[in-house]
Amino acid sequence: MPSRASDTSGKSDKNTPPPLPAPLGVPVADSHTHLDMQSGTVEEGLAKAASVGVTTVVQVGCDVRGSRWAAETAAAHESVHAAVALHPNEAPRIVHGDPGGTSQPPGTGGGWSRQGAWQPGGDAALDEALAEIDRLAALPQVKGVGETGLDYFRTGPEGKAAQERSFRAHIEIAKRHGKALVIHDREAHADVLRILKEEGAPERTVFHCYSGDAEMAEVCARNGYFMSFAGNVTFKNAQPLRDALAVAPLDLVLVETDAPFLTPAPYRGRPNAPYLIPVTVRAMAAVKGVEEDALAAAVARNTARAFAY
Repeated sequence: MPSRASDTSGKSDKNTPPPLPAPLGVPVADSHTHLDMQSGTVEEGLAKAASVGVTTVVQVGCDVRGSRWAAETAAAHESVHAAVALHPNEAPRIVHGDPGGTSQPPGTGGGWSRQGAWQPGGDAALDEALAEIDRLAALPQVKGVGETGLDYFRTGPEGKAAQERSFRAHIEIAKRHGKALVIHDREAHADVLRILKEEGAPERTVFHCYSGDAEMAEVCARNGYFMSFAGNVTFKNAQPLRDALAVAPLDLVLVETDAPFLTPAPYRGRPNAPYLIPVTVRAMAAVKGVEEDALAAAVARNTARAFAY
């Protein structure tokens, strides 16, 4: 899910899927997508992506239910790899209830009151959910633990302790199982970097939907962290992201959709899907000053290295 707010343009065609872009000459992977939130079947989405050179996707879970689905989908499709986790906003929902106002209950723990209100599950429910993520992380088709991290945009001060406890637990799970750590970082750069330093980052760490500036990109580069860029790198107001991409080492750069969110320009506000990766790849190549095929080849190698497939 996005580290930066997605946009709705208000155009009459906002619900119309964008057209197929020209195929890439070198196949690439979508390093972070949510097929379960997209229209159509998984098979249709994968076929459409493959037709333009997006031959691999990493399906990312955000709660227990979604993580189970990700693992099952990866087991059923050779071109799909899974990442499993509790999203940063999920941990406070489990512990304290549902302050974010979502209509769905947390992935586990808690229960419904007689009045129909969702009741919090407390620390025990968070431990139960983390235990299920730990179990899923051991599966061979699960290549990453994420998206985890910190999100201070939607969660207030009362939820920070649960987020941090969950983040630290996910770091431990990733290291113990030898899986990539996939980080969601929204308005929490300093604390995310601090906790990674305190806990010791896994050998392979990915900043999904990279949202920092060029200075932070240099910190990530020194630590060998992968930086995955999404469609928002194409937005007019995203010069800081382009500056970060410009200084990020080519061997640490990934590309993603975070679909159905963050559709690249000129389709901002319309439904996103893995088949739109070529739009972002071409924009990234222009920022890096490299040929399209060279950028695609680099991100393909980097994604396979990051997720060990």
